[in-house]
Amino acid sequence: MTPPLALDPARSALVLVDLMDRIVALPLEPRKGTEVLSTAQELAAAFRSAGAPVVLIRVERPGVAEQPPGSGLVAGLAQEGDLEVVKRTIGGFQGTGLDGLLRERGIRALVFAGIATNLGVESTARAAGDLGYDLIFVEDAMAAFTSAEHEASVRLDFPRLGTVVSAAQVRFVAA
Repeated sequence: MTPPLALDPARSALVLVDLMDRIVALPLEPRKGTEVLSTAQELAAAFRSAGAPVVLIRVERPGVAEQPPGSGLVAGLAQEGDLEVVKRTIGGFQGTGLDGLLRERGIRALVFAGIATNLGVESTARAAGDLGYDLIFVEDAMAAFTSAEHEASVRLDFPRLGTVVSAAQVRFVAA
């Protein structure tokens, strides 16, 4: 098992992907969207307390006059000071300015959580890796449409891209 992390809050950000009502409500595995949301909220509170940024990414469908119901972030998730990014592709970097927002804050490590593990989370993480960020994946703060999809990302792909941990292992270095 991976030991607890020692994240520098001045150089780390939490990236929460697609925690929107309509996505959290989907049938997901290996845990329900509400469980992912609860763990993500705990992580976000820890990051905010440490003075580390929280990035909330949500998707909007391009080329439609109106977004489907439930397309906003889950109520109460966003707090003052959080960074909200709207994506129109699977990943959160393409055309969003996210890289610039992170670099201007000196962020080097990204801690990922959200839905779906193998889609929005993995796509965003792959782009982040290509941009040179250190990647951390919080396994118990993610879910996918099937357990097999989730497990393939967590067991096969993510270990090649970064470090896979549980929420309990996420810690900050003492200031």
